Amino acid sequence: MTTPDTATRANIIAHALPYMQRYDNKTVVVKYGGHAMGDPELGQAFARDITLLRQSGVNPVVVHGGGPQIGKMLQRLNIVSEFKGGLRVTDRATVEVVEMVLAGSINKEIVQLINAEGGRAVGLCGKDGNLVTARKLTRTVVDPDSNIESVLDLGFVGEPDKVDPTVLKLVLKEDIIPVVAPVAPGEDGETYNINADTAAGAIAGSLNAKRLLFLTDVPGVLDKDGNLIKQLTVAKAHELIADGTISGGMIPKVETCIEALDRGVEGVVILNGKVPHAVLLELFTDGGAGTLIRP
Repeated sequence: MTTPDTATRANIIAHALPYMQRYDNKTVVVKYGGHAMGDPELGQAFARDITLLRQSGVNPVVVHGGGPQIGKMLQRLNIVSEFKGGLRVTDRATVEVVEMVLAGSINKEIVQLINAEGGRAVGLCGKDGNLVTARKLTRTVVDPDSNIESVLDLGFVGEPDKVDPTVLKLVLKEDIIPVVAPVAPGEDGETYNINADTAAGAIAGSLNAKRLLFLTDVPGVLDKDGNLIKQLTVAKAHELIADGTISGGMIPKVETCIEALDRGVEGVVILNGKVPHAVLLELFTDGGAGTLIRP
C-alpha cells in the first residue's frame, strides 16, 4: 500500500524532470540543522531524499550541526558551560565533547541513514584532507553602562580561515555523498568548533555551489504579516533588516546567506527541514519550499 509520504514523493518526482535537468551535475550543499534532525522518521526521509538527489545527477554535500545533541551530552557528563555575552564558551573539555558528538555519533548516524537508503556516504570533518582550517573567533561587546568595548574569549570556537575542497571533489567524483561535521584544526594545532551555518557557507563557496539550503525549524523569512517571502535580493534583505522585518535569530541566518553569496554561491535558501521532502520540494518544484536569497 502506498503511504501518503511515498505518494507525495512520487508526485514530486513525476513532475521534476525539468528541474532535475537544471541541477544536473551541479553541487547542492545542504546544511542539516540540529533541531531539524530530531525526528527519526524525518531523518530517514531526509536520507532518502539526499540519496535521490545523487541518483538524479545532483552532487549533494551535507554539512550538519548538532547543538541540542552536544548540550545533552555535556549534561550527561556533568560539564557545566559558561556563557559570555549569550555565547557558549568552549573550553578544552567542551571541545572534546563537541568533536566526539559532531564528528562521531551524529556524523556516522547520518552516514548510516544515507547508506541504508541505497546511497553511498562517507563522513568527514574539517580535519580530513585539510578541508577546513579554522581561526579563533572572538566577539566584541559594549558595556551598556560605561560604553567601553571588551573582547570576549570564547575558547575553542572558530571560523573558517581556509577551505580546500579537494577531498570533497574527489569524493563527489566517485558518486559518494560527503557528510561534513564542522570541526576543524587551527594553524596553532588546536581543534575548533565552527558554527555549522558558517561552515556550510564557506564550503558551498569553495565549491561554487548552485544552491546552499539551510534546513531550519522555520518556514523561511516572513514578512510583517507572518507570510513567507519566496524570494529576496541581497539589497532587499538589507532593507528588511533595517526596518525590523527581519529580526532576532533570523538576522545572523540571513547575514550568513549573504556571506555565502559573496563567496560565489548562486542562490541560498532558508526552509523548514521538518517539512517532509523539503529538499525535493525546493529543488524540484516550481513553487519551492522556503525563501530564496540571490545577489
